[in-house]
Amino acid sequence: MIDLIKKTLYTGVGLALMTKDKVQELGEELASQAKLSEGEGREFVDHLMKQSETARQDLESRINVAVQKVVGAMPLASKDELTKLSAKVEELTAKLEAHASHAQ
Repeated sequence: MIDLIKKTLYTGVGLALMTKDKVQELGEELASQAKLSEGEGREFVDHLMKQSETARQDLESRINVAVQKVVGAMPLASKDELTKLSAKVEELTAKLEAHASHAQ
């Protein structure tokens, strides 16, 4: 029964989206319903908490990859490109001001 519950919880993003308190509460409730000993219940809750964190990290990683893919496909300037352009504008502005002061 516990294996079935674990498999059910691990599928999808449900476990990843649950708060730490909710995961612990759910784990304690399931352990109680399954009539686990105190040690088994604690072990089950700890395992569930670890799996929740792993699922959360995996979901975050997948989201980051998807966002990077979408942003990479957009015609946007990178931060590095903007920094270089800003430096070039400053350089050209200084040259223009120097040229204007010599022309007077």
